[in-house]
Amino acid sequence: MSNDVETTLSIGEVSALTGLATHTLRFYEQQGLLAAVRRNAAGRRVFTQEDVTWLRVCSKLRSSGMPLPEIQHYAQLAREGAGNEAERFAILRRHEERVQQQVADLQEALATIHAKVETYARHLDAGTADQLWRDGPGCD
Repeated sequence: MSNDVETTLSIGEVSALTGLATHTLRFYEQQGLLAAVRRNAAGRRVFTQEDVTWLRVCSKLRSSGMPLPEIQHYAQLAREGAGNEAERFAILRRHEERVQQQVADLQEALATIHAKVETYARHLDAGTADQLWRDGPGCD
């Protein structure tokens, strides 16, 4: 006997699984990021595991800086199905390039911060920390 009954999850369960607040889940639904969310007999939202997987993708796209309209466009294309794969790929590729640039920028910032931390550590160990900033911010 096969089990054809699809497991559904409440909004609270989805919130716990994704780390997204229930308010954010409702907002994502209102913004069209999710295909029509089903409701149970009591009128409460029910989600599938596929919804959870998609929400995790949306969350990562958003937290990595993809603008909401771009995620909406990508979601719409995905819902349309076959025939627009190249456009979806282009959206993801552009975002990947932006995120790679952000990572490079952060690595550069981290190197600068690390150098400053080392400078402070050296001066604190030597008892010369009072010399820092005496003649400007110094980057030695």
